[in-house]
Amino acid sequence: MITGTISSKVQITIPKKIRELLKVETSDKIVFIPLEGGKVMITGKQNPAALLFGMLKHRSPARPVSLEKMDSAIRKRRTKRSRQ
Repeated sequence: MITGTISSKVQITIPKKIRELLKVETSDKIVFIPLEGGKVMITGKQNPAALLFGMLKHRSPARPVSLEKMDSAIRKRRTKRSRQ
């Protein structure tokens, strides 16, 4: 168990192991998510999805896929799911 202490100014120092686990540094934001039973989940602030744009360019298909083919694949998948 890793603990922190609340100061007289009601501030808490996050232990180094936890900061490393959350991948947070000075001035980063953390998020507190209340859970049932008086528990709280702490996580690093989530970045907007727009920041992920372009990360998977190396995984693009060799040939572009037409909208018709995409629509067809979606319809097939929906049909398959509805049968299950």
